Amino acid sequence: MHLLTLKDWTPKQIEDVIQKSIEIKKNPAKYRTALKDKSLAMIFQKTSTRTRVSFEVAMTQLGGHALYMDWRTTNLVLADIRDETRYMSRNVDCIMARLLKHADLRAMAEASRVPVINGCDEKYHPCQAITDLMTVKEKKGMLKGLKLVYIGVHNNVCNSLIVGCTKTGVKITTVTPVTNEAAFDKDLTEAAEKTGLYETTLDVKKAVRDADIVYTDTWVDMEFFLDPKFKEEKERRTELMMPYQINKQLMRGSHALIMHDMPIHRGYEISDDVIESPNSIIYDQSENRLHSAKGILLELLIKK
Repeated sequence: MHLLTLKDWTPKQIEDVIQKSIEIKKNPAKYRTALKDKSLAMIFQKTSTRTRVSFEVAMTQLGGHALYMDWRTTNLVLADIRDETRYMSRNVDCIMARLLKHADLRAMAEASRVPVINGCDEKYHPCQAITDLMTVKEKKGMLKGLKLVYIGVHNNVCNSLIVGCTKTGVKITTVTPVTNEAAFDKDLTEAAEKTGLYETTLDVKKAVRDADIVYTDTWVDMEFFLDPKFKEEKERRTELMMPYQINKQLMRGSHALIMHDMPIHRGYEISDDVIESPNSIIYDQSENRLHSAKGILLELLIKK
């Protein structure tokens, strides 16, 4: 069993790992040796803060070991990814990879003897969606029947939120004037539409009016934000997206919880006053990356 997209996980599997993550957070001592003598290979082709910290600390606190591997310092830059994965999976109990291309994640999973976790690629970010739903359930006490509004660029995070929400009974409305072409997944959105829990609109004020949660993400992928080659596209997106910024004016009269998966570009997708507002649960959300990483690892590594 792998965690690549959430598309092939059942609602029960998603709900179980969310509940397990909440339980672990409440009683971490109970799981101190749950992964004793287990090893996790962590492969990073993309930059990372939360994914690396959460999975490395999670393995330590579960009694296991995490091996950090920078893509550029391994033979993954030279050899066939399948060959390297076949070797690695004979040494470790699980592989978590944060890669540029989902196709490489899938090739890795096909070649691996052990579970492969998608730590983020251009199409999906399932670990983030599990964290987000865990945080919502922790704060609201439930998932089914809530309304989450995602405002920003339709990207990998948006994809995984759509799947996670519709499979757990959360209504999700997306306000996405821009779509990252690399993240486009027609099958995913068509499947979501059939549930009756997914809709998209550009009327941002109407969307947030009855929202329980308002969620945003960076308008420019982290690896391109400071790239001079992306300057023109960054300026184009900023001009187009500024009317959709989550700020005090947009949220006036709303009691919705505010979420952001980080890293935050303050003054772009979200204003300082909203980040620091009483309704912001951004830092609780980011902390939960640790607890949900534990839940995911236990789901994949502990035989039922």
